[in-house]
Amino acid sequence: MSPAPLITNDAVVLGLLSLLLGAVFWTSSSPHPFWRRFYGVVPALLLCYFLPALFNSLGVIDGEHSQLYPVASRYLLPATLVLLTLSIDLKAILRLGPKALILFLTGTAGVILGGPLALLVWHAIDPAIVEGEVWRGMTAIAGSWIGGGANQAAMKEVFAIGNDLFGMMVAVDVIVANIWMAVLLFLAGRAETIDARRGADTAALIELRRRMQRFEAEHARIPALPDLMFMLAIGFGCTGLAHALATPLAAYFDAQGAWAQRLSLSSSFFWIVVLATTFGLLLSFTRARLLEGPGASKIGSAMLYVLVASIGMHMDLRAVFSNPGLFGVGLTWIAFHAALLLIVARLLKAPVFYMAIGSQANIGGAASAPVVASAFHPSLAPVGVLLAVLGYALGTYGAWLCGQLLRVAAG
Repeated sequence: MSPAPLITNDAVVLGLLSLLLGAVFWTSSSPHPFWRRFYGVVPALLLCYFLPALFNSLGVIDGEHSQLYPVASRYLLPATLVLLTLSIDLKAILRLGPKALILFLTGTAGVILGGPLALLVWHAIDPAIVEGEVWRGMTAIAGSWIGGGANQAAMKEVFAIGNDLFGMMVAVDVIVANIWMAVLLFLAGRAETIDARRGADTAALIELRRRMQRFEAEHARIPALPDLMFMLAIGFGCTGLAHALATPLAAYFDAQGAWAQRLSLSSSFFWIVVLATTFGLLLSFTRARLLEGPGASKIGSAMLYVLVASIGMHMDLRAVFSNPGLFGVGLTWIAFHAALLLIVARLLKAPVFYMAIGSQANIGGAASAPVVASAFHPSLAPVGVLLAVLGYALGTYGAWLCGQLLRVAAG
């Protein structure tokens, strides 16, 4: 029997997690040279998972018996999905041009297809690495690499991923994704030379910079109290509606038999996630989309990081090193994604920017896509956000599809 944790009160645990998140964001935004060098090596997102996991592993808190994750996953996660998809402006994305969208969707396809292919490759190399329930854990990576942390958390529930396996997959996700982002930033510094050598058409990119500069200047504003209340009303109102509809839908499909259960259609959580994402998409065609100006996605992201910390407190860090071969699986997966993007970019004679942002909007999401975009030009950061929020919308559906393909590949 394991000893009782030092802290058992969930209110105290929530306070501790909030302090940890605050410390990560304070230090990651610090201009101090030490912290700039530190976060140049260690991603802030990894710390948001790692620090709660460290406290859990040391017996300070106990994620298994805490009720924070059930609350965060059932209430904060759907609201997060609504607020992150609320800002999608499909017209603006279409104005980016077909090449940007083609490369973004190519990146999505690379993740959906690359996972099952990596599973098959490693099954041939060393079946022991990918045996058992590993395919389930890979759906969490698919959720993260198509959408983001909210979609990753959704896949954890939909595919019933064990906490230890999920912890390993988070480590694979973050480390492999940041290696790839370093490659994209390297390419950004040499983009003009590469584009000139390949004869890429950059005229649309120059016009895109001008348009995004105007867009940013016209829509950004300081949030007022009514703005914040509207965001909460929409986020939690849609969450309540998703819960109300999910129960009868899950019951209906559960009665349909094994095929529906196999596809997760009998899971109420599956329907909560899908409905919340759909509600956000529908609202993006209304004036509710204007709430992005005062920061709807920022509120959604703040909720997301509380969820991230609550997921982290379930991890046993010792389990991360129990199957290091999984990093090889992740690298194979990202290599397929990269190869597919490079081939399509070459065929389209697309600028490096479109390839890089199309990839990072998938792999890194809204947290890092603007970083890669601004490495090409500061005014292009919103382009990364636009494509990344499209990834949030596709993440639930794409990761679920990838999960079904992984299930088949695993036999």
